[in-house]
Amino acid sequence: MNSEIKILLVEDETPKITQIELLLRSLCIPMCLTYAKSVNTAMDKLDELTPDLILLDMSLPTIDVDISSGENGGRPQGFGGVEVLRYMVLSGIKCPTIVITGYEAFPREGGDLDISQLSLELKSEFPDMLKTVLHYNSTYETWKIELRAAFAEFKIESGI
Repeated sequence: MNSEIKILLVEDETPKITQIELLLRSLCIPMCLTYAKSVNTAMDKLDELTPDLILLDMSLPTIDVDISSGENGGRPQGFGGVEVLRYMVLSGIKCPTIVITGYEAFPREGGDLDISQLSLELKSEFPDMLKTVLHYNSTYETWKIELRAAFAEFKIESGI
């Protein structure tokens, strides 16, 4: 039996990837991290493997950005993470997911959606997948405490 936890980290910002990875590695749990930096890459990775856990950003570009080529990553998507979650539902992929977003509010028609409203909507639409929604802010430790707690709960639920 392989005791490594397979984690798909879907995030397009390198500093945030680094901070999340440092936190995960500090847990001293055997894991295999796979990365996706866009909606399309996340869907491709999900077609290849079903991870044990997904850490998902909410605001993602459509495609990976190659700065040297001048590409802009396609259409920026404030709710790119929702697109990934809906793809999982349509594809029959069941995987616990933790959303880690740097935004406290998301603009949309009819007014901004704050992070607590986002959490309620996502838990309502994806009750079997979504574990929690965390606000990432590199200035504060709160996100680290919340991610550690969510990760510990995931381990208990999955029997790892």
